Amino acid sequence: HAGLIVIDGLEYSNWNRALFEELKAGGITAVHATAVYWEDARQTLALLADWNRRFREHADLIRPVTSGEDIRAAKREGRIAFLLGAQNCSPIEQDLGLVEIFRHLGLMVMQLTYNNQSPLGGGCYEAVDSGLTRFGREVLKEMNRVGMITDLSHSGEKTTLDTIEQSTRPVCISHANLSFFHENIRNKSERVL
Repeated sequence: HAGLIVIDGLEYSNWNRALFEELKAGGITAVHATAVYWEDARQTLALLADWNRRFREHADLIRPVTSGEDIRAAKREGRIAFLLGAQNCSPIEQDLGLVEIFRHLGLMVMQLTYNNQSPLGGGCYEAVDSGLTRFGREVLKEMNRVGMITDLSHSGEKTTLDTIEQSTRPVCISHANLSFFHENIRNKSERVL
């Protein structure tokens, strides 16, 4: 286990030193941490500032991720790498330029939808999945360009398939199961797989 890179696909918690120590004792190398749910741009800046404070105060245990190399470096250093993500596209409001800004500030993962219709696409709880919208296609191109990971965990089937088809980089489904394994509206079909 000591030689493995172990990544926790998604966590949301009341982060504190005791939890960081538990993760380290458990052999976790990296954590995809939800930093944002429904917050707008200004609120997201405050949440990222909170993470910057954690990175300073607990620098002996944790470090931010801005590239894959940061995860490997954290393993060598005996620290936990934190990959910050947004469960929704709300941080960018409807401003394409905010994708790059938030990527530079350390937001590494963004979901296009969180269950409901968003400006980017249809959520998994919508009766009719719109698919990737015109603005969604532009945001996806920008996410691909700046190296922000596209997460489709809460997107509807059509939006998920549209995104997979149009993305020039790999996408992820960080926290959904297979629909044939467990019935849940968020889970993904064999076609998506």
